[in-house]
Amino acid sequence: MATTITITGAGGQIGYALLFRIAAGDMLGQDEKVRLRLLEIPQGLKAAEGAALELQDCAFDLLESVEVTDDAATGFDSCNLALLVGARPRGPGMERADLLAANAGIFGPQGAAIAGSAASDVRVTVVGNPANTNALIAAASADGIPPERFTALTRLDENRARAQLAAALDAPVSAIRRVPIWGNHSATQFPDVTHATVDGRPVLEALAERVDDVEAWLEQTFIPRVAKRGAEIIEVRGSSSVASAANATIEHTRDWVHGTDDWTSAGVVSNGEYGVPAGLVSSFPVRSVDGRWQIVEGLELSAWARGRIDASVAELVAERDAVRALGVL
Repeated sequence: MATTITITGAGGQIGYALLFRIAAGDMLGQDEKVRLRLLEIPQGLKAAEGAALELQDCAFDLLESVEVTDDAATGFDSCNLALLVGARPRGPGMERADLLAANAGIFGPQGAAIAGSAASDVRVTVVGNPANTNALIAAASADGIPPERFTALTRLDENRARAQLAAALDAPVSAIRRVPIWGNHSATQFPDVTHATVDGRPVLEALAERVDDVEAWLEQTFIPRVAKRGAEIIEVRGSSSVASAANATIEHTRDWVHGTDDWTSAGVVSNGEYGVPAGLVSSFPVRSVDGRWQIVEGLELSAWARGRIDASVAELVAERDAVRALGVL
């Protein structure tokens, strides 16, 4: 039986980068057939229809069908995996409260549509920013679906952090493990190297051999570079991250479905772990076990790390409160 996957904003660049890799089996594997639902706003239908024609021309063995629609109930009908990519971008002069209000008008109805027509085992990954709070909005609007089925993508931030460490240590990225992202997918996020390893050796120990002042390097170079990497790419490329965001979305979903052998990062609903207020969608170090994300508990946090995490969580609380003021939550 095929897995039904719905991609919102499917006519956009990230959607386009996702579609062909999913159809080729990169997300669910070479034994899993897929049905794709491309959900777009009316203005984006032509682009999505063009992508559907290209998918047909690729003649993917794993692709059973492609459907393009601008109707949410149709788009999420019997959906097993929902990738919520489409979101309202922040425009010139737009305040964060305006951005939250605009996206509440997108993710609230999508959450309701998922509750109304998706499969009973549906799992949702929110990619469109502000991803954490958009996931919170969608979950709050999806009556009857457990909140833990809604997640926000922070795997891209983790990948960026691992890549920066690999470059600094002249090591392959595959050697870098346990670099979780805490908090919000924003400039306040905290890429944590406290428990990270390189070929099984503590990263902090390896950095001390290459960097004169490790703490200063983390504060002034590493953390800002990871947190602002998206802006750096926009400045250099002229547009936002596309392939790397699609790749992280595929990795996040693949791990959620098939499980992990170590920590990774995901924005998941807090139950109060590490002092994060219950109900917030915050990034944590997580494992995927039997199709469920589990927060890695019991990690020791320094006062410096605690302060970084608290600052990012405070931003999440402010976003939640702003959305509540709109009457959405």
